Amino acid sequence: MSYSRKKLLLMGRSGSGKSSMRSIIFSNYSAFDTRRLGATIDVELSHLRFLGNMTLNLWDCGGQDVFMENYFTNQKDHIFKMVQVLIHVFDVESKSINKDIEIFVKSLTNLQKYSPGAKIFVLLHKMDLVQLDKRLELFTIMMDKLQKISNPYNFNLVGFPTSIWDESLYKAWSQIVCSLIPNIDVFNKNLLKFNEILDAEEIILFEKTTFLVISSTASIKQQHVQSQEELDPKRFEKISNIIKTYKQSVSKLRANFYNLIIKGSNKNFYLDVLTENMFIMVVLKSQQQQNEELLILDNIKNARKWFEKIENEN
Repeated sequence: MSYSRKKLLLMGRSGSGKSSMRSIIFSNYSAFDTRRLGATIDVELSHLRFLGNMTLNLWDCGGQDVFMENYFTNQKDHIFKMVQVLIHVFDVESKSINKDIEIFVKSLTNLQKYSPGAKIFVLLHKMDLVQLDKRLELFTIMMDKLQKISNPYNFNLVGFPTSIWDESLYKAWSQIVCSLIPNIDVFNKNLLKFNEILDAEEIILFEKTTFLVISSTASIKQQHVQSQEELDPKRFEKISNIIKTYKQSVSKLRANFYNLIIKGSNKNFYLDVLTENMFIMVVLKSQQQQNEELLILDNIKNARKWFEKIENEN
């Protein structure tokens, strides 16, 4: 079994919310818990196992000016070498936007020199502080500006509006981490094959610890129906948020969380362990079949070796 290491830089000015989001995604903090976090001093390095074979080396870089200056002078080859992903966080309520952009440009300059193939994700954070009907306009204007700044450095940006108080954080981090999974297409194709057996409305794969979405699909015959129903585009991230909160509650009772079955008036939800590193959620229309529950859980059990093999090839 081979292990891959991915270096991620988490950068942005002090107070932008970097450590809070890291603690929510990777350390099971609630949004309320983050209030007790202090400022990050210099670089806080975390080695995070993800999907078994992948280690995310997350460098949470303190955003105080004295540290930033050191990153761009004495430490630039140490900080910016061998970077797979830069996550740059902007506080949408910042009173020093020009200074924020100056730091961003310095990051681009060093990445171009030391890690020109790095992927760059921009998180416009604390969006909950912006008036609801102004958020899209602000996000669009800011991303257009940052992309123009990035063009001379040959970087294409992927941007997300985020907040620790809703599911937007899970959406952003799911896409960031999925961009690092070498065989993500294999997960997608095999999930579709599995759906041919189950004929489910949807199947979603979650990473076990973070509950970030790895892959999702819908049966072919349901795709047209779903487009008509206008399903909530944020449904996967909302599930991530809800289930992770539920897991935290269960852990406080010193109990382990293995599976969850929810039966509704028109849909049934089956959440179960798929592999050592993944949960699977199967969404079915309620069919009122007496043995439906046993059939679904048995099929998930039979699929484990299938997905474990894909996972080990990561």
